[in-house]
Amino acid sequence: MNHICLNGKLFPAGKPVLMAANRGYRYGDGLFETMKMINGKVILANYHFERLFNGIKLLQFGIPSLFKVANLQKEILAVCKKNKCEGLARIRLSVFRGDGGLYDETKNLHYLIESWPADKTVNQLNKNGLTIDIFPDLQKTCDVFSNLKSANFLPYVMAAQYAKAHQLNDSIVSNVKGKIADATIANVFLVKKDLIITPALTEGCVNGVMRRYLVEKLKGSHFDMREGVVTKNDLETFDEVFLTNALYGIKWVGQFRNKKYEHTTTLKIYEEFLAPLYL
Repeated sequence: MNHICLNGKLFPAGKPVLMAANRGYRYGDGLFETMKMINGKVILANYHFERLFNGIKLLQFGIPSLFKVANLQKEILAVCKKNKCEGLARIRLSVFRGDGGLYDETKNLHYLIESWPADKTVNQLNKNGLTIDIFPDLQKTCDVFSNLKSANFLPYVMAAQYAKAHQLNDSIVSNVKGKIADATIANVFLVKKDLIITPALTEGCVNGVMRRYLVEKLKGSHFDMREGVVTKNDLETFDEVFLTNALYGIKWVGQFRNKKYEHTTTLKIYEEFLAPLYL
């Protein structure tokens, strides 16, 4: 039987643990981290916890005394071991404000840890390129909250529904300026020779952990790594496009509308910067 951890205590995953007044359910009043564990170790753990605690501070949660990184790491490992997936796991750590019907009723933080076995393909570059398009029904805001991994994920849910309905592997999300922000569960990178660009955080994208890791690594390499404005025209003129997130690392894109992409440089980036993480 699968198990979860709520506020430091293990429960069977099938046992109800949240009340109807849960603010994460009612208002999307929370944050989450999706992590990958390999051989008992959370990949890029420091980046995950730094982002989480920055978001908690921004949303003004009251933090329990035992809600510390060291304790969370122990509890994450315990859940994965209980579920027999510490060798390769997908982990979701959710935080949300305590139960309450009013918007400002409580600041108390609660947390939930879940884990599932991950397929070995998450440690490999995809064989077939993804097909993507732009989700036409959303323009994401560019403010201090747009970079969060918020529990209020409805815009990305609808973008994913659009992708499924149109036989796409993923949808690109635009911002209020009509520029590219990110994708449903990933950040977006474009490649032309040695130039690599990705939307800046000011463009409304989620502050992805894998995005941060790659930007830092690429800026210290022979590549010309830039963060800035990315347009639809860039999608049509660059040579390669890849998507990133914490679980699968990099996935290369094969086609955007009538534009087809290569993935020679993407493969080199994967082998140089991603493969060593998974050893």
